[in-house]
Amino acid sequence: MHKASALANNIKLLVLDIDGTIAGHDNQVSETVKQAITAVRAKGIHVAIATGRMYCSALRFHEEIKSNLPLTAYQGAWIQDPNTGEIHRHLTVSPQIADQLLDYFEKPQWRSLLSVHFYINDQLYVREITTNTASYAERCGVDPIPVGDLRQVLTDKIPTKVLALCNDVDLIKNMMGDLRLQYTPAELYMTTSVATFLEVANPFVNKGYAVRYIAEEILGIESSQVMTIGDNFNDVEMLEYAGIGVAMGSAPEPVQAISNWVTPSVENDGVAIAIEKFLL
Repeated sequence: MHKASALANNIKLLVLDIDGTIAGHDNQVSETVKQAITAVRAKGIHVAIATGRMYCSALRFHEEIKSNLPLTAYQGAWIQDPNTGEIHRHLTVSPQIADQLLDYFEKPQWRSLLSVHFYINDQLYVREITTNTASYAERCGVDPIPVGDLRQVLTDKIPTKVLALCNDVDLIKNMMGDLRLQYTPAELYMTTSVATFLEVANPFVNKGYAVRYIAEEILGIESSQVMTIGDNFNDVEMLEYAGIGVAMGSAPEPVQAISNWVTPSVENDGVAIAIEKFLL
């Protein structure tokens, strides 16, 4: 904590997660948080988004916080500058592994429990539109494309990310453990952004790599000049990378444990409170 306080005067970049961080149950950014972000930008500090969401789904948040930096989507697999259209990074899951994952997720014992999402060229492909997929799509503001057998899209398209969605949190946890025995970190990046999502991406993907790219390659600053705020396991790498890593009050205990400070939940404007403490 003392280290974080000492670094606060030197912060040049603030990176924010979306869901559970700046957007709560209502899927909106509160006026209090917007005002805090505006005050940060007025001090000359850059502000950026790093999310597991699709690029198209994250765009309105990027615009709301008036970021002038590239937007990090899909846990860092896709980094694009909305102002110029330039894609700085796009890392994909190999078609072979995507095919293997589909075999795994479509095992008879849990085929009916899982909704499998393939994200290809910033579009969402699904076998069918389940209740879970419909809820997800409504929150994200996207139109899923049902194709029946997902294997047919793998013949000429490569997924940016694969997601298995299920209401059974224990099943997601067990699948994660099982897949980590089958694939090394050099083969796949696996994480959860919420307890019901199992997300899979290219092994060179995580928010820490993405934030490092924005900080060091684009802005030419060091990790000690970065502050990040997030609420779940997919935020761990960027919380660890930053000079000041802040976890939301709703974050799982292991995520809180690796952060420099824990702020109140999104429903209590935790981002604004953290900004006030360290940056204003």
